[in-house]
Amino acid sequence: MRKLGVGLAALCVVAASHAAETDYPNRPIRFIVPYVAGGAADIFTRTVGQKLTEAWGQTVVVDNRAGANGGIGTELAAKAPPDGYTLLLGNSGPITVNPVLYKKTAYDPIKDLAPITQGTSYSYVLVVPASGSMTTLKDFTALLKSKPGQLTYGSTGVGGGNHLSGELFNLMTGTRAIHVPYKGSAAALADLLGGQLSFMFDTPITSVPQLKAGKLRAIGVTGLKRSVSLPDVPTLDEQGLKGFELTQWQGVLAPAGMPRAIIDKLHDAIVKALKMPDVIDRLSTQGGNDLVGNTPEQFAKQIRADLAKYAKLVRDAHVKVE
Repeated sequence: MRKLGVGLAALCVVAASHAAETDYPNRPIRFIVPYVAGGAADIFTRTVGQKLTEAWGQTVVVDNRAGANGGIGTELAAKAPPDGYTLLLGNSGPITVNPVLYKKTAYDPIKDLAPITQGTSYSYVLVVPASGSMTTLKDFTALLKSKPGQLTYGSTGVGGGNHLSGELFNLMTGTRAIHVPYKGSAAALADLLGGQLSFMFDTPITSVPQLKAGKLRAIGVTGLKRSVSLPDVPTLDEQGLKGFELTQWQGVLAPAGMPRAIIDKLHDAIVKALKMPDVIDRLSTQGGNDLVGNTPEQFAKQIRADLAKYAKLVRDAHVKVE
């Protein structure tokens, strides 16, 4: 009799779990962004979140939890219940850079998070003041080599994609430009325009207005293919710096252990949203992103590859956080 009772209890648990999956979502969803409101990550989350709200009739609440290079919000999501009601806007920084940059993080990106889909991929653009004489990668590299340790570049902080782009450039060209970290891209860009910095690897979304205004000049982009928002700017690879690639991404993840049925439902809805014309216009045309929408397995493979890539770069460039 006792065995029968235990069996019935187990069946009840399975039935309840199945019901929760098929009924998903039946209440509001929290979508954590590990950065302040108004940035690229926030824009992606609000754009996709609105489409999920429209599709399912359940509110998607964007929760901005900035701090620790994205680590605070990422940890919060990693420790949430794996029921589909907490999602994370993952970014290359906290998912694939922080774990190899810091001696210890409060989360393991492989064990604690479940990939759903990579949403975007984006390159940086190497920009210099338009008042200078540098117009090509060859000119730019020659100038750096003629002044070792004298030219400076800005970034959004140690371990940021624009910082690591500069470190990769130094390694591949044998140059020695000096890194100057800032608390955000706006301050770094202001000093570049003001002549306090020599160059910067910037995101297209913030550099394009300055390029159009004739205040900056683009030398090249860091991806293996040209940026959708800067189609006339060649890649560094096609200009002769073969194999130079440093792109970053945004993607949707959830706490590990989430039922596959819910992962699939989220994946399908997000990928559908990424194919909508107004989403393409906002995130790709205006935002300078390549839209991806891959499978959970493909996204997981990308995360593992990036962890290995950044571990090597951080080690070879001797990047350390203070």
